[in-house]
Order: sequence, then C-alpha cells, then structure tokens
Amino acid sequence: MRLIVGLGNPGQKYVGTRHNAGYWVVDALAVKVGLTFRRQGEAATAQGRVADHPVTLVKPQAYMNRSGPVVAAVIDDLALDISEVIVVHDDLDLDPGRLRLKSRGGDGGHNGVRSIIDSVRSNQFARLKIGIGRPPAGKDSADYVLATTPSCERALLEDAVQQAVAALECWMAEGVTTAMNRFNPSPSK
Repeated sequence: MRLIVGLGNPGQKYVGTRHNAGYWVVDALAVKVGLTFRRQGEAATAQGRVADHPVTLVKPQAYMNRSGPVVAAVIDDLALDISEVIVVHDDLDLDPGRLRLKSRGGDGGHNGVRSIIDSVRSNQFARLKIGIGRPPAGKDSADYVLATTPSCERALLEDAVQQAVAALECWMAEGVTTAMNRFNPSPSK
C-alpha cells in the first residue's frame, strides 16, 4: 500500500486557488483510475489501485498549515512506512507549470509540508511539487497563493496536473528515482 497526499484547503472558497494544486492532482488521478473520495473524519480518502498497486489517496480536510496531524493519523491507520508516502503540493519557487519530484527534504517554506514533517517526525517522504511561480513585486505571498488562479495561468497548470498524474503513476510503478529521472526537468545549459 502506498499513500498519495494532495495538499490544499477545504471548502468552495479555495477550489480554484493556486494553493490547492495538490488537491487538483489527486482529484485528476482519482478520475483517471475511477476512484471516489469519501469523507472520513478530517480526511477525504479514496482507495484502489494505481499502476496495478494498492493506493490510498488523501486530501486533508484541515487547513493547509494544520494538515500534518491528519496525514499522521492516516499513516498510522494504514500502518505505513514513511517511505511509502508522497505529498503533492504547490511551490512558489518553481515557475508556473513546472514539476519537481524529490525523494525527501525540508519544508522549503511550505506550511503544509512543515506541518507534516512536525507531525510524522520525519522528512523522509517523497514530494511532488507543482510550480505556481512567485507573486508580482509588492504582492503578499499568502494573498497570491489564496487568490483564484487567473485564466492565463490555468491552462498551463492544467497541463502540469496531467504531467503530475503521469509522474505519480510512474512513482507507483517504478519508484521515486525513475520518476525523478523521467519527470524532473533537465538543468539549463
């Protein structure tokens, strides 16, 4: 069993915001493989198979900066090792639409990832980052990530979501190293 966590904020108010990129990806994966989310406590979960392997998809229903305890509870309930977990989230430091897979690491200033690291007491889980870019000069980062994604960026992010789904399928089938080699962009020359 593996666990794919999509980070976002619950509620209709946040559906189209950049900060919900993790939700977008797990929603798209669920649609592709025919899974349905059900609310269980503070998590929306869907169980089934991806790339012929058992998986649980989860969208914490606590706000982003309090998602860690929800994720820790799901990991405990499923008796998973942290190496069987990948967290999908938005990233300000990547250009809009860029993907970056990592096998582990720090929180990179992301409050949802920080909450998970604090709650599971480990940073040894994989991450799939969806680039949303930096806010324009003078605009607050919190306002930027919580603003509705403008239509000029939406197509780019929709393409990134589909690439992220493919990256997750690769992670499930072939592991994090192969997925990183296949989906992380090559360094510029």
